[in-house]
Amino acid sequence: MTRDHYLHVLHYLHFTDNDKEVDKKDNHYDGLWKFREVFDILSVAYSKFYIPSECMVIDEVIVLFKGKVGFKQYIPKNHKHFGIKIYKLCDIYGYT
Repeated sequence: MTRDHYLHVLHYLHFTDNDKEVDKKDNHYDGLWKFREVFDILSVAYSKFYIPSECMVIDEVIVLFKGKVGFKQYIPKNHKHFGIKIYKLCDIYGYT
């Protein structure tokens, strides 16, 4: 797929109606409101089929990200100075 075709598809790919946007100043503001319905559907589907093992580890990962989000962090000692901190629950079978 060419870059222009990908950007064209991405421009028209929506998961929710933009008219339902909630106010950012609201105490119950959901930063993932555009993707929340798909996220909930995937969470239910994954919980049906995934059975965790006894050996699990919590891992902290910084994902390099230079875009604009409210939860980006600056960590001067890390080689990836700006990024999104993600906590992963890792399974011995490779699931994250």
